[in-house]
Formats: sequence, structure tokens, C-alpha cells
Amino acid sequence: MKKVLEIKNICKTYQAPNGEIEALKNISFDINEGEYISIIGPSGCGKSTLLSIIAGLESKTSGEIFVDGKTGYMLQKDNLLEWRTIYNNVLLGLEIQKNNTLENRKYVENLLKKYGLYEFKDKYPRQLSGGMRQRVALIRTLAIRPKILLLDEAFSALDYQTRLMVTEDIYKILKNENITALMVTHDISEAISMSDRVVVLSSRPATVKNIYEINFEMDNRTPLTCREKPKFSNYFNLMWKELEEKQNSHLK
Repeated sequence: MKKVLEIKNICKTYQAPNGEIEALKNISFDINEGEYISIIGPSGCGKSTLLSIIAGLESKTSGEIFVDGKTGYMLQKDNLLEWRTIYNNVLLGLEIQKNNTLENRKYVENLLKKYGLYEFKDKYPRQLSGGMRQRVALIRTLAIRPKILLLDEAFSALDYQTRLMVTEDIYKILKNENITALMVTHDISEAISMSDRVVVLSSRPATVKNIYEINFEMDNRTPLTCREKPKFSNYFNLMWKELEEKQNSHLK
């Protein structure tokens, strides 16, 4: 399989008034084309920092990152502009990149039609549900044709039921469009249900403690069908135990 993202020995050290704080220590893993990878770890361990470094939003202290293709970024909040229509919100990234061409507008319109949003293109964000807003945010990101999507706690602002539906929608869209995804989440269930592999980080300074291969051995897998499988609870218990051990050792 073709590697589209390689992370090699990433370290991050912050300067603080009382000395240096080591946040990330020798983080290394690869992502293959079309994979969905999640990163989990104890609260405050540096998951979002790592994602920001991969996105180029934050500098690393040392290490190397190789990215094959353009990256897109989805945050916890959809950040839709309330004064712009859905259609104009989706075009925002293309406008910023000065790439708002007829070809790209047709591509956007096809995405809106394909994923049930075209009839809402002249509505405003306040007129849409939270789940639909997240779908619009995803289409806005896909409009720039990224090869890799970075998701930073992208569903955590939604209520539980909406979150389940949105993860189902987003997963299907990414698989349909063959987008590689790297997601940071504190939700173990979400990580297991959506991912091909789950990277478990330790407490700060974060290191890669384990990488779990997730295999439910079924065709047409979706997040909801994964949650119904007996293996789901096995994966959950393994990861929960590992995170609990790391949290407890950090508190000692």
C-alpha cells in the first residue's frame, strides 16, 4: 500500500518560565492511502499539538514529516459563517486559495447533490441542524480536494445521538471519496468504530505506546455496525485498561 503520511521521531518542547516542558517524544507512525487512523491518549497528553504540527500550524522541535498531497483540517466547531449561504460557505476555501473556478464550483455542486445538501444551498447555517452543519463543513474541506483529512475532536460538540449519525455520514463520505483520515479523539468508542488502526499515546511527554489494528472482518463496514460486534467491546476494554494504567501511573 502507498504511504501518504510518514511521521518520524517528532519531538516538541515548549519554553516555560521555569524551564523546558517536553510535550511529544519520538512520535513515529505511517498512514497508508485510504486508511482511517485515530489517535487517543490521556487528557492533555499532546494529541491536538501533534495534529497541529502535522497540519503545519505549529512548529516541531525535531523529527520529520512527509506528506504526499494536500491536507484538509476539520475542527470541533464547524466555523460556518452565519451571514453566508451554505453554498457560499462551501466555496470559502476555494476563494481563499483564489481557486474559485467553474470546474471547482461544479465539483462542489456535485458533492452537495451527492450528499443531500444541494436543496439547502441557499439556506443559512442557523437554518440547519448540528449534524447537517458538520456535513457542510466537511464538503467545504473536500472542495479544495485534500488527499488527507485531519480531524481534531470534530464531533465532540454534538449531542450523543447526532454524533452517532454524523460519524456514520462522515465515514461513508470519506470512504466514497477515498480520503485518508487522521483523527484525534478522546472517545475510545468513536476511534474503534471508525478506524483501521488506533494509535495510543502515553501521558506527557507523549510517546506511542501501542498501535491497534482494528479488523471487524466484514464487508460494507460502518461505524454503527462495528459497535454491534462482539469484538468491539474487546477492543474497548484493551484500550480503556491501557489508558487507565497510564493515567494512574501519571498521578503517582
